[in-house]
Amino acid sequence: MGSQKNINEVQVLATAEYIWLDGASPTQDIRTKTRILSTHSANKIEDFPEWGFDGSSTWQAHGSHSDCVLKPVYFCLNPLRTMAGNHYVVVCEVYESDGQPHSSNARHNLKELLNKSKGTNPWIGFEQEYTFFEYTRPLGWPDKGGFPEPQGPFYCGVGENKVFGRDIVEEHMDVCQRAGLSFYGINAEVMPSQWEFQVGYRGVSSEASDPLSISDQMWIARYMLKMVAEKYGVIVSFSNKPMPGDWNGAGMHTNFSTNATREKGTGLDAINKVVENLKKNHSKDIRKYGAGLEERLTGLHETCHIGQFRSGVSDRGASIRIPLQTSQNSCGYFEDRRPGANADPYKVSACLVEAACF
Repeated sequence: MGSQKNINEVQVLATAEYIWLDGASPTQDIRTKTRILSTHSANKIEDFPEWGFDGSSTWQAHGSHSDCVLKPVYFCLNPLRTMAGNHYVVVCEVYESDGQPHSSNARHNLKELLNKSKGTNPWIGFEQEYTFFEYTRPLGWPDKGGFPEPQGPFYCGVGENKVFGRDIVEEHMDVCQRAGLSFYGINAEVMPSQWEFQVGYRGVSSEASDPLSISDQMWIARYMLKMVAEKYGVIVSFSNKPMPGDWNGAGMHTNFSTNATREKGTGLDAINKVVENLKKNHSKDIRKYGAGLEERLTGLHETCHIGQFRSGVSDRGASIRIPLQTSQNSCGYFEDRRPGANADPYKVSACLVEAACF
């Protein structure tokens, strides 16, 4: 007993939840593991050491040469952990053992693109739709009254027969706010058990709204949603068409602007130029906007057909929607309605930066 540390001297060290994207195809997913730090708190990204993992178990390496490197690049508080001490979520980029970015590392590509476009000051916001599942069917299907009636009364609905999973949604919003994310809203979506949250520019001057920071936060918000739902025994689906038939799909509508598009008097002209670039790149970009996108972009259910590209003022059936206020003010932002719910925010951001900033 004499060598045992006095219990009054014991101090709880901080925990860091390292999260990264695996090499799954066609849709990457979140992987995570926990590290106990050698300090009680962290104030900067350098406080989180590089770490490693078995890439052969994440489709990122072969067993004969399986070590991959996690490089911390962004962190926030982790309210999911409620025990004593300080806790963090740490976004990591994946690197090869020779120091080169892994081929699955889309964040690195976005970072390089933004470094080349300094001065354009892009802002971005994502509207993430998702669907709760219980085993193989949407949460709450069927309820006490049978299967849901045709869609119509569920969007932004209230009541036990209109919404399913609100406890999860509210808890997710709470942890995202306490983590310090630029989280700016939630709502029930058109299909019952389908919801949406938004992360991005929300008019707070002290917050970073650049595509890299907001894309990092989107992945953290997705991670936190899955973690909260896991506690309730519910699956989160980011499928673009979670239910066949006359039901809305799920997307990740993306709002975007730059210094040029926000300039009073000339901003709308700048937006129109970006839209022309997006039109030229449509067939290339659409391949980066999510797997199974053809099941969602059918020309029905508030979408433009995947084989077409068009823009319109206040038109939710267009590829690119110009908000009415943007049209009236001749400046502001535009909305890319093509990205699917399972799209990678890093890749979507890169497509928009390329079209708007070069």
